[in-house]
This record gives sequence, structure tokens and C-alpha cells, in this order.
Amino acid sequence: MELQEEMSAADVVLLMSSVPEHVSDLVSTLDESRLQYRHGPAFLTLGGLIGHLVDSGTKVDGLLRHAHLDGQTTADVRATIDPMPEPELARPVKEALEDFARVRRRTVDLLHGWGKSEWERTITDPHEGNRSLLDVCRIVAKHEMSHIAQIRNLSSLLPEPQDLGPVSRIGPTHG
Repeated sequence: MELQEEMSAADVVLLMSSVPEHVSDLVSTLDESRLQYRHGPAFLTLGGLIGHLVDSGTKVDGLLRHAHLDGQTTADVRATIDPMPEPELARPVKEALEDFARVRRRTVDLLHGWGKSEWERTITDPHEGNRSLLDVCRIVAKHEMSHIAQIRNLSSLLPEPQDLGPVSRIGPTHG
């Protein structure tokens, strides 16, 4: 169900600030084999999806900081928000999420200080035209929330781990 009401700046900041914690809560108990489980050939693994979310979130945070601090006025917003996913996360999930949380906290601190004029500043996307920074953040929040839903759904569909008992030797044992 699509949100019909536009999110306020406060809503956007709240949603964006909660992403690293939500993802951590969903995957903190999963071991590496479960993070690498592929539900089907067209699906990313959970690790790959988390890697995509961390990568895009970090790039978005960089775009927002550059727009605010450096006065950047042009960016490929869609490619920043939704970069081509890497096949797998290149580092441990816990480490990637901790780094993402640290970067996101700095970005959220920056966003908390924005006034109306900063939220209304536009950035020009060569493919989609001008967008206000608030509109960019609304797109980011929706994108990240949809990935959280995907992570939750894929996590709930993981097969239960099976204990196959002790390893038995085939053939004679030499003692």
C-alpha cells in the first residue's frame, strides 16, 4: 500500500535514522550460512541485500553531505539511491552495519539542523530534473523501508537449520 500523505522532514529524519537499527535487529541472530542462502536464482541473498542497502545508504549520506556542505547542485540521484547491487557483501554483516550506523548518525545530526530553505534546496538530476533535498530524502526513506520489508520477508522464509547428528565414518576406521 502506497503512502498517500507526503512525509514531513521530521518523518523522513526519523525513518532514515532507524534503518541501521531495524536491519541489525532483523539479522543479528543469523549465521553466515543463513545470510548466504539464496531463495532462488533471481533473488539476492540476505547478505547481498544488506550489502546493497548499506552501499546505497552510505552513498546517499555522502550525496546529502556534499549538497549541504560543498554546495553540490548536480547528482544522479536514482543511481545513488539504487546502485547496481554487488553479488555479495564483501565484509562481515555486523561490521558493515556498524559502519553504516556511524555514517547515518552523522547524516541525521546534519539533517536535524536543516531549516526550511535547506530542505527546499534543489539538486539537478540529469535524468529526472530538479528535486528538493526533502524529495530526495523521501525517496530514500521509501527505498530503505522497502528493503527492510524485503529483509524481514526473506528472513522469515529461511529454512530452519537442521542438526544432522554426529558425522559417521564410512568404511573401516584405523585406530
